[in-house]
Amino acid sequence: MIAMPLQVGDTAPEFTLPDPNGTLVSLSSFRGQRVVIYFYPKDNTPGCTKEACNFRDLWKDFKSNNIKVIGISKDSGTSHLKFISKYQLPFTLLSDSEPCPVASSYESYGLKKFMGKEYLGMMRKTFVIDSEGKIELIYHKVKAEIMAKQILDDLSLT
Repeated sequence: MIAMPLQVGDTAPEFTLPDPNGTLVSLSSFRGQRVVIYFYPKDNTPGCTKEACNFRDLWKDFKSNNIKVIGISKDSGTSHLKFISKYQLPFTLLSDSEPCPVASSYESYGLKKFMGKEYLGMMRKTFVIDSEGKIELIYHKVKAEIMAKQILDDLSLT
């Protein structure tokens, strides 16, 4: 049986992952509020830094609208702590280690190509989950430097 791609209106796949301090964080713990989940390839890389800083710079808008922001990559908690500290990130980063089961369940981990080589890696995708745990928006083509603003615009919160 072939799994159907995730679509707006589907129940978001449940997950539990460690934050940088090793505390387990579950999607279900955010029921009752919107959650932005963004998958990104690697801490401290140019595109990922732009994306994280865009969320940071618009943090007050997310916070005032009771929207939780969660970034997920395969980086370690130690790497996340350095990334958070270096850029003063006010939101949660979670570690989804290889083989990246959570990213896979969100169709955000798979075959990538770079300089003619193929490899498995994290794809930059973003999901907005509504207060009932349903997928409200899906972004397959993410522009890292404007992702946070685009979400706020699409939710008519700007």
